[in-house]
Amino acid sequence: MAEQSVLNLRDKELRVRRVERSEEPRHRQLMAAHHYLGFLPKIGETLWYVATYYDEWVALLIFSAAAWKCAVRDQWIGWDFHHQYDSDRLKLIANNSRFLILPDWHRPNLGSKILSLCEKRLASDWQERFGHRLVLLETFVDPQRFHGTVYRAANWSYLGLTQGYRRIRQGYSTTRLAPKKVFVRPLQTDARKVLARPLLKFPHRKGVPKIMLSAQQMRSLPDFFIAIPDPRRAQGRRHPLTAVLALAAGAILCGMRGYKAIADWAQSLTPKARARFRCRYVNGCYLVPSESIIRDVLIRVDPADLDRALSGWNQAYGQDDTTLAIDGKTMCNAIDAKGQQTHVMGVVGHQSKTCYTQKKSALCP
Repeated sequence: MAEQSVLNLRDKELRVRRVERSEEPRHRQLMAAHHYLGFLPKIGETLWYVATYYDEWVALLIFSAAAWKCAVRDQWIGWDFHHQYDSDRLKLIANNSRFLILPDWHRPNLGSKILSLCEKRLASDWQERFGHRLVLLETFVDPQRFHGTVYRAANWSYLGLTQGYRRIRQGYSTTRLAPKKVFVRPLQTDARKVLARPLLKFPHRKGVPKIMLSAQQMRSLPDFFIAIPDPRRAQGRRHPLTAVLALAAGAILCGMRGYKAIADWAQSLTPKARARFRCRYVNGCYLVPSESIIRDVLIRVDPADLDRALSGWNQAYGQDDTTLAIDGKTMCNAIDAKGQQTHVMGVVGHQSKTCYTQKKSALCP
């Protein structure tokens, strides 16, 4: 009890700081030895912390990227299907993926104090390291091992249980494992409002607005390009024009910029998604066009025809989608017959029935 009293009286000596590079092996070793989940490698946006008392290590913490999907969290935030897959929004959330109080340092109120100290510096640390701030923290607690008492004491809000599915390489597991308790902690009072806005505002928004296409929207895109004449020679048409244009439009709607980004996005599509875009089917596989094919088609297709097709798609889908946005893009090394650079795309007003387009040499969403 004497040790506990000393800690409470001198809690100004309790500090939380980021782990130095030279300390990472020790942090990794202790986490592997004492945390039931083991250590967590630094993948993507991840920060490691250590809590010290008179320079002695007391606890270890890891904050990493947010869960891609979490039903109770998504319902609490209030964002819809399109928002929850927006990487810009997910980056505003960090997951307290590891919290370990070392074996000799279990004291009353120690865990909640450490979490409080972390909260005070985490947003600015994240801004310094990754170039953007955080607005919300989340964590998952195994109810078979813990009750989440530390998080409740630190004023985190309990939202409910996960559905128990685990994310795997192919998507999500088909077998439900043990559900986890979900706790969240806003880092600013309007966190839910910021995350659920139809359009993120600066400084939270990075790049251009984008949407997540539904399966129906993917299937519908090729239909709007059927009437466009194919500018390619017959012997050079390995991929249907409708599929190439639909893939390019879908990629840019989802935030891709430039030929390489469009091609990479197409390559990342699952077989089901490629089938929806009506990609070429060869030997049991759906093939997507290469970067050079996409560039060749977008440079040579008639921009007026493309504009009409995209306007038609927007009339059918855009007016009902508050997250739909399209901007202009000048494509490097794409020169038309008059020696002018090709401009790809137009602009659609949010919640509008009108498609506003910028017409020059070529357009794309």
